[in-house]
Formats: sequence, C-alpha cells, structure tokens
Amino acid sequence: MAKMGCPMRLTFIFMSTLIWLGIFLTGFSNVHWLLYVPAIGTAFAGLSGICMGAAIFGKVCQ
Repeated sequence: MAKMGCPMRLTFIFMSTLIWLGIFLTGFSNVHWLLYVPAIGTAFAGLSGICMGAAIFGKVCQ
C-alpha cells in the first residue's frame, strides 16, 4: 500500500477541518456519533497518508 502525495493529504486535512468546524458550530452534544467516523477517518488519512477506505475497498474489489 503506497502513501498518497501531498496534494491529496492536504485535501483530506481540509475536508476534515470543514467537518470538525461543522461539528463545532452545531455543538458537540447535538451531533450524532456517526458523524465522528468520517471526521476521524479523513483526519487520519491526511496526517498519516494512508486512506483506510481506499485500502478496504481495494481489497473488496480485487
């Protein structure tokens, strides 16, 4: 599994920032717990360079 490049990592970090901003503006106690899954997943992908969604779907589609 290859790590993604800088532009893709910055895209994931930007997406994660927008999701976290939406959670913050809505209120942490008002947001359903399921919204935290993509927020954490995109932050992990942006910081580590490994997209777990792409890895899982890559294994399924082989």
